[in-house]
Amino acid sequence: MSGVGRRVRGDWAEGDSSMWPARRDETLLAPEWGPPGRARRVMRVVGPIMGVVWAVFLLQPWQSAWASPPGWERTVSLLAVAGLAVSFAWVVLTHAGPHGTRMETRRAALFLSGQCVLVALACLAADQDGLVGLVFVCVSAVFLLRDPRALLLAIVASVAVVVVPRLVAGWDTIDDLVVSVFLATFAVFGFTQLVLRNRQLQLARDEVAVLAVERERERIARDMHDILGHSLTVISVKAELASRMFEVDADRARAEILEVQALARSALADVRGMVTATRAVTLAGELAGARQAFDSAAIEADVPGTIEEVPDRLRELFAWAIREGTTNVLRHSAASHVRVTMTPDTLTIDDDGAGPDGDTPGNGLHGLTERARQVGARVEMSRGPLGGYRLLVTTAPDGAR
Repeated sequence: MSGVGRRVRGDWAEGDSSMWPARRDETLLAPEWGPPGRARRVMRVVGPIMGVVWAVFLLQPWQSAWASPPGWERTVSLLAVAGLAVSFAWVVLTHAGPHGTRMETRRAALFLSGQCVLVALACLAADQDGLVGLVFVCVSAVFLLRDPRALLLAIVASVAVVVVPRLVAGWDTIDDLVVSVFLATFAVFGFTQLVLRNRQLQLARDEVAVLAVERERERIARDMHDILGHSLTVISVKAELASRMFEVDADRARAEILEVQALARSALADVRGMVTATRAVTLAGELAGARQAFDSAAIEADVPGTIEEVPDRLRELFAWAIREGTTNVLRHSAASHVRVTMTPDTLTIDDDGAGPDGDTPGNGLHGLTERARQVGARVEMSRGPLGGYRLLVTTAPDGAR
């Protein structure tokens, strides 16, 4: 998330300095949760080290083995305690923490079995104190398996702590070790689950941030297409008309050029309005613009003269639909007649042009479909009664029109 924040801030900072306080505050758009990056890196090192410190509790079986009579049992027990400490340290350093990975079940079972063998060997000279190693076996199981199955090993270890000293002659009972086994196992299991959930939450927040940026990009692209596509199409039509009229009617050509200039200024104002979020699209304005654009292209048009019957919640959607339909007629249809009809719940734009050609709908229609979905409407494209293309935007159910 922090990476996304810095990237977005950096991209905007490279543009107009009036739009964004470039590099004025390094914490801008930084996440409001969790330690900064440097603290996280420190914790990735300090956290495992704190876990490895737990191995100091193996000093009890080590001292018991060291105090036993010299012999091969003593040597084997000391090596077993040392091996258990090393294996536990390896587990903590490689599989603990938010970035630790779960070991494959068969490999984990073999590894834990090896630790149990080390615990048994430690008991050769350390007697009942060697069973302290079962605490480390249970904690290792939590880190390696990362699921509730690791808690079953704590139950097995507790049974062993209670039963084995009573079966071996000369051993003292150490029933209080059961508490240590359960406390250590459940505490570490709860900690790993908390770390895992925090990690998942962090990833979810990162994904939400990325999706938000992508959605904003799509919105900007859609608005740019809807605004500039229509304006540039009309400008192109008028410029072409002016070029044809230049030798025939200079006054008409001059008037068309002046309208092109006005349209270019209007398009620039629309872009500025979009950037500052002050642009407004009105149904009456789009109807007037469509009538003017069709007149300039010498297309006979039947355009409604009133918008009173259209409810307020649909007026903006119908305005965008008229803009998109007008652009498509001017660009693609080669039509000579267009008919725009409106009812309280439906807008229809028909032409007598070439009609649908089976191509995939463009960005404008995708954007219009998204806008319609937001107000509970739908967009349909088909061949119309005039023989050309029909653009239908409606909130009426199928079959109700």
